[in-house]
Amino acid sequence: MSDSLDARVRDEIDDQVAEAFDAYPADRLAEPGPLRAALATKRSAKVVLGTIGLGVLATALAPTDVTVVCWIWGAIASIDVTFLLAARRR
Repeated sequence: MSDSLDARVRDEIDDQVAEAFDAYPADRLAEPGPLRAALATKRSAKVVLGTIGLGVLATALAPTDVTVVCWIWGAIASIDVTFLLAARRR
């Protein structure tokens, strides 16, 4: 009798843990992140896409040195992240 009770309790605990693990990502996806908030305003999306376009152009025109390309994309990433976080605060 005790084995069946233990098995039932374990199954209930497993079900509750599985529900909690399923609920957490769903709650996180429902929260608006910086990209989703920025895309809600068309201006923000244009700025981000514009910097990426400029990055592609700068990469094509840059010398073959890897450090230059890394600096270009690092600057673009920091600009975009800063812009998206500022758009989220508004």
